[in-house]
This record gives sequence, structure tokens and C-alpha cells, in this order.
Amino acid sequence: MISVVVPLHNEEDAAPILAEQLFKVLSDIKDDFEIIFIDDGSLDQTLTRLLELRKKIPELKIVELSRKHGQTAAIAAGIDQAKGDIIITMDGDLQHDPADIPRFLEKIKEGFDVVSGWREVRTDNAVFRRLPSKFANTLMRWVSGVNVKDFGSTYKAYRSALLKRIELFGELHRFIPVLAAKEGARIAEIPISVHPRTHGYSKYSLSRTFGVFEDIFFLSFFTHHLTKPIRAFGRLFFLFFGTGFLISAALMILWCVGIIGAVWEHSALLLFSVFMMTVGFQFLVVGILAEILMRIYHHTSQKSIYSVRNIHG
Repeated sequence: MISVVVPLHNEEDAAPILAEQLFKVLSDIKDDFEIIFIDDGSLDQTLTRLLELRKKIPELKIVELSRKHGQTAAIAAGIDQAKGDIIITMDGDLQHDPADIPRFLEKIKEGFDVVSGWREVRTDNAVFRRLPSKFANTLMRWVSGVNVKDFGSTYKAYRSALLKRIELFGELHRFIPVLAAKEGARIAEIPISVHPRTHGYSKYSLSRTFGVFEDIFFLSFFTHHLTKPIRAFGRLFFLFFGTGFLISAALMILWCVGIIGAVWEHSALLLFSVFMMTVGFQFLVVGILAEILMRIYHHTSQKSIYSVRNIHG
């Protein structure tokens, strides 16, 4: 069974067209399928038009969130509702072509756990979209060690058993391949068609770019040091405290052998060494606190990142 998960926010014109395109493509595949649209607090007629469309497409399920939670939370809500063995996520603005779905399924059937869509040819703004995206993807490959050309594309296919083990929060939907790799997933990438937006308006702004870079640094910590945060902060402790200690020790040794007359004559260097040791000690304390918080997190992280008002279908 195939589940297609589509988050939507104010897509009253695009959503019905996409639903009909998906129904046609999935019907031709001959496998059982469901189409899950998540209305992420839309303020237009998106929900109304989708409810009308359910009369024509019984395979359409609509998850109505109580308010706007964001794309990651909307995708997480759809994944939780999905019953398929294969889950495909995509945008709801008609820029992703449903005709590419069979190619995703072929890769999954070859034995891959994650198939990521790569926007090989992009027509969006070079300065505000393509250039920041290229830099972020390069940085993400370096930080994560996962060789994916396009982390930002929502158009991806997953084995459901793997995807449902991954906990989504913040804006980490774009980095699911990294989280999947942490679970030992086999990842493939295929070029996809990207159409210019013809309905509605883009929800992307330059401010989201800064959020991506913040997520990259967080994800680096999350993937490498989540279970042992003391290791990350411990290294900083040894770096800062060790540097300060060596400076102080060098001053004392130079004074003992008579090379310098008095340590206080080098007060700036002495104060710097004390500052470095103080900062290093603070990193150690933060590491211990982070270790405790991570243990609490692993025992109590059962709260959902979204709230559902209603489920239609």
C-alpha cells in the first residue's frame, strides 16, 4: 500500500488539482493507495474545497490541524495517519509532478529505504533561493556525511517502518535522510521535475534560510552527541580550561626560574588565563546538565508536536 502525504497551507486553488492528479497516477499503478492532505491552519477555502473533493475521491483523507503548526509538524501528522508500506511526501503547490511517483517506487523496490528527490534544474530566484540552498546543501553534506545533493526537497519516498521510527520536531523534515542514515537506512536520489508555481504564492522567505543553518548546527549535535552530550562539551572544557591552565603554568614556571620578575607584571595574560579556565569550567557544567536533560528527554519525549482538530475520511 502507498500513502502520499501532502502538507497544505492556503492552497485552495492548487490542492484540488493535485488531488485529482495524484488519484490518476496512483490508480494507474494498481497498488492500494491513500492520499493524505494535512490542512495546516489554512485561512482560505482549502479545507472546504478538499471536503467537497472527498465525494469524488474516497481514498482522500484530510487531517485538519487546529492551527498553523508548520511544515514539519504537518508532515509528522500525515505520517502518523499513514497506513501504507511506502510513504511519499511532497509539496502541495503543484511544483512537484505526481508523474514521478512510479520512479520513486522503482527505487524503493530495488531495496532502498529512502529515495530523495533532487531538483536538478531549478527556475526559482538565484540569489534568495538557489544560492543559499546550494551553500546549505554543501554544508549539510559535510556536517552529516550523507551524500545527498538536495536536502531541501520535500519530495521523497520512505519505507514506512523506518520513517515511523524517526521523531520529527522543529523544522527537521528537510533533514530526514540524515536521521534515517543514523538508523542505518540505504538512501538513493533521483532527479525530479519542478514546475513553476502557477497558483497561490510562495510561503518561503529569506528568514527561513537562517533557520536552516541553525538546524544544521543543531542536527550535527543531535546526530553525533545526543546520547552523550558530555563528550561535545567535554572537548570544549579541555580546550578552554587546558589553554588557560597552560598559560598560568607557563607564567609560574618562568617566574620560578627567574626569567620574569613578577607574575603580576603580566596581569593581562594572567587574567586571560583565568578567563579561559572559567569558561572551560562552565562548559563542563553545561555538559553535565545536558547529559541529565538528555536522559530526561529519552524517558519523557511522548508529547506530540501538533494537535488535530478533526480527521475526515
